[in-house]
Amino acid sequence: MTQARYAKLLSANDTGETGGHQAGILVPKSDAELLAFFPALDSNVKNPDAWIWCEDEFGKKWKLRYIYYNNKLHVNGGTRNEYRITWMTEYLRLSLAKAGDTVIFEETDKVGEYKIRLEKPRGLTDKANYSTIKLAGWHRVH
Repeated sequence: MTQARYAKLLSANDTGETGGHQAGILVPKSDAELLAFFPALDSNVKNPDAWIWCEDEFGKKWKLRYIYYNNKLHVNGGTRNEYRITWMTEYLRLSLAKAGDTVIFEETDKVGEYKIRLEKPRGLTDKANYSTIKLAGWHRVH
């Protein structure tokens, strides 16, 4: 049986190229299959999270945090209601990730453990070409 894989086309905000201090990459809450791919998080708890381990193609293991920021559901005046994968900054920096690159998560036989890899766009030889990429977010890899 093949393992499920999901890919996220990275934006400049995801990679830190904008200089912003975003807390990880967004996981859209509208995609039930994608949410089921990652560990279940209890929305009855304020900001539930799970640590996930991701092994890259070089065998290095990365401890990432999958979190549901949901203070909108628990605090008067709360504004956040979003899933994110955080603690990715070092992985993205050491992988030389840029906007237009794709990060791929693949499930393994172990709950909470994934394979992770970064793919560069094919045929692009310089950074100037990245600006022509239309970003689309997450998709299932078949």
